[in-house]
Amino acid sequence: MDNNLISFIIIFSSLVYMTSYNIQETSLSFALLIIDTYKFLTESKSEYVLSKQLLRSWTSIWANIQEANQGTSKKDFLYKMNISLKEAHETEYRITLLLKSDYLTWYKHIDKLVTQSKELAKVLIKIVKTTKDRLNE
Repeated sequence: MDNNLISFIIIFSSLVYMTSYNIQETSLSFALLIIDTYKFLTESKSEYVLSKQLLRSWTSIWANIQEANQGTSKKDFLYKMNISLKEAHETEYRITLLLKSDYLTWYKHIDKLVTQSKELAKVLIKIVKTTKDRLNE
């Protein structure tokens, strides 16, 4: 095996491990918050359409993060993380709609929801950018 390939494997493995831990911790925390938000919207506000879409976009993020960490190549990892990033932006969009339509006015975790959705998107942006940069080396 040539040294470049060995270096690539080591860098890719460490990136996946570090990314896997950080993104999984962040996404798990956010998942619990999304579920709580969904319950609030359906039980307290009788809102079923946007809340279901929020839950679906979130579960897509989670599924793609899990698949990315099981990817067979760096390109596969990048592809799945890009999908997660797109879904993260969709989730932020849905949260914005729910905020502007006053469905979340009395929600006790509103600040945490907004902060964590932005944090998750930032982490995914960094992962995608770093992976793209490493693919181009």
